[in-house]
Amino acid sequence: MKRMTFKVCQLLLALSVLTTPVMAEEATTVESLLPIDLPAPGQEPTPVPETVPAVPVVATPAPSIIVPGSVSSITVAQMGQPNGVMLSGGQLQAGIDFTLPSDQVITNAQLFLNLKVSPAMAARNTTLQLMMNGQPLGTVPLGSADSDVSNYQLEIPAAMVVSSNNISFKINDGDALLCLRDLSDKYQVTIMPNTRLDLEGQQLNIGADLSQFPRPFFDSMQMTPASVAFAFPAKTQPEQVSAAALVASWLGIEADYRGISFNALNDKLPEKNGILFGKPGEQIGGLTLPETQKPMLQIIDNPGNPVYKLLLVVGNSDQQLRAAAWRLTQGKFTLQTASTTVENQNIPVSLAYDAPRWITTERPVRLTELMRKDQSLTATGIWHEPLTVAFRAAPDLFLWDGGTIPMKIGYRFPTENWIDEDRSFLSMTFNGTFLSNLPVNKLGALETLWRKVGGDARQESYNLALQPYLIYGDNQLSLYFNIETKESAPCNVLLNNNIKSRIDENSWIDLSKTRHFSLLPNLSYFVGASFPFSRFADYSHTVLLLPENPGEAEISTLLNMAARSGNATGTSLNNNAVMFGLPTGGGNMQRLENSHVLAVSTLNQSAFNRALLAQSPFTSNEHSFGVREKSIWQKIQNWIEGDWGSTGVGADRYFSSNEAWRGFVSFRAPWNPARVVVMAIGTTDEQLSRLQTDLSSARINAGIRGDVAIITDENGVRSFRVGQQFPSGQMPWYMMVVWYANQHSAFMAVLCLLFASVIGLSLYALLKKRARKRLNPQDDGK
Repeated sequence: MKRMTFKVCQLLLALSVLTTPVMAEEATTVESLLPIDLPAPGQEPTPVPETVPAVPVVATPAPSIIVPGSVSSITVAQMGQPNGVMLSGGQLQAGIDFTLPSDQVITNAQLFLNLKVSPAMAARNTTLQLMMNGQPLGTVPLGSADSDVSNYQLEIPAAMVVSSNNISFKINDGDALLCLRDLSDKYQVTIMPNTRLDLEGQQLNIGADLSQFPRPFFDSMQMTPASVAFAFPAKTQPEQVSAAALVASWLGIEADYRGISFNALNDKLPEKNGILFGKPGEQIGGLTLPETQKPMLQIIDNPGNPVYKLLLVVGNSDQQLRAAAWRLTQGKFTLQTASTTVENQNIPVSLAYDAPRWITTERPVRLTELMRKDQSLTATGIWHEPLTVAFRAAPDLFLWDGGTIPMKIGYRFPTENWIDEDRSFLSMTFNGTFLSNLPVNKLGALETLWRKVGGDARQESYNLALQPYLIYGDNQLSLYFNIETKESAPCNVLLNNNIKSRIDENSWIDLSKTRHFSLLPNLSYFVGASFPFSRFADYSHTVLLLPENPGEAEISTLLNMAARSGNATGTSLNNNAVMFGLPTGGGNMQRLENSHVLAVSTLNQSAFNRALLAQSPFTSNEHSFGVREKSIWQKIQNWIEGDWGSTGVGADRYFSSNEAWRGFVSFRAPWNPARVVVMAIGTTDEQLSRLQTDLSSARINAGIRGDVAIITDENGVRSFRVGQQFPSGQMPWYMMVVWYANQHSAFMAVLCLLFASVIGLSLYALLKKRARKRLNPQDDGK
């Protein structure tokens, strides 16, 4: 009933939007120009109850309401098909589901269809039928074209586009192709991943209601990357950025695969929806935050256009702002709540490696625990999408050479007599690496003989040993039941969707024999899983460090990094600490000494950079960034320890040869040798702002490693290793001795040689003295 009521209200709002004239013909009065919360001239203001916070005051009058339009595009790749949709063989029809934000009414829609048709299919001169939400859109020819890809443009009636949609494709020549079993690779039609749907619509006013959060700032129905504006007072405080980082990381969790970015504004109001952080009475872009003694959350109309909303997160201190931000992320607000004060919050503290999105290493984990609620381990029909199980793991998992990760797969094929059991198999791949083809029946002479005489020789489980190097931060196990039919099978069984193939629910993977151990610094761990900061996923052991007067680009980059961490771990940064500039003493210095540091800066912040990099392998001044030259003793030490892979000279030359760049550097913290500093840096604000787009590229992510990663528009990413790495993690001392000997073989060889020389010379002197006494006994008394 609630859902139906919402849809009716949405329809009425849409009709009001479409019927409202753009220009009003009524005469403009003074009263019409006043904000809706202020009285007309000469009229006494309405008293505000003590229990309701005062509404923020805006310095300028509100303009007339203009219903904003929106223009957006969504591609087939963004609909969850990064490789497009392929129709071939017996699979002659397919569909794509996609969703749109529920606070938009679509007024115009166009489908730009890009098709790749195989020559054999083009020669048949058949057509492709398209339907949307069960209604026909039309047909397009599948004939030959001048290029490999044919392009079509289809107009879609706007009334057909709703919040949840399905586009289906069907080859109309299906009956003739049905029995061409061995020609599935010959007759193909591919809907290309860049096929897109262009949409125009009108924004609906959903009202000032905290119970709708994260709408309208982020809508879970949106499948494209989102952008959210955060605004701060002119004199931004660290605690305000800390609260913003908490909210940004939570929104990163909600955005998940869609992606999200943040735009930080200093003393400016967002043009559309936005979230504001500040103290009571402070002004942001002319809007005064309400006075309150307790932490407060309030949602109001944007003075620029009341259709858009502003969310105010207000608190007098770091504790109050953190409490307000934490309460916001917990949701469960009463309907039609525009404002609420916040009591003290009991914010939990993370334990090491307790990120909910990381697979546990304490016990075997069933595959069903790793699946989303909308996924199943059962496949229907002969042709189906691969069954995928995705999971994330801590990036510092360690096994000794020769160790493997056990995995058990239970599976069951259909028992139809028209299935060719000798040619059917279950195909397994892990992170794109082929693992095995599991047969329907057990292999072997005795098993084959037993099956021929009528015995049960089905193989329904298999134990597999995964190599440790196959485990990444992001992992995907793909399972596909490749079912082949007998030559005598009738054609109609190819479309039989009544058969089921399934993976047993007790299938598992076991990482309990692994340890958490790695060499740091390692930037590939950082870009993949925000490690080592995410070891404690709430950042209770991390300091987020900014220059004394950070700019909008630096705060935006920090918020984007917070969102990436939340997305990687599933935990918001509830206990992060933000500092402006390096502390010189007190509680901040104590927190810094016990924490890893994630810093963000540009070359313009020269004083901050010099202080942070003073005892690091890097140097910085107003116009350049480089690598510090190693001393003679450091070079000898590296040579003895077998550390011959350092590329400091190459990194320094690359820094000096590029005028505009951005990237990351990492080094051992000078204040605590067990901690790491990762610094995101760019030559300018504009370069630093591009890091978010860079990290959305799988190619650039894969290229970031070592302790220096430099990104340019011309050359992409170049990575180097400049400083020494050090061991970090859970390893007993006696195993550390073995590990150290394995890692520093050259040093151990030199050490053993010196030890043998000392022992040998000592024994030589002792034996020589004994021989002299034996040969000259008369000398004993002298």
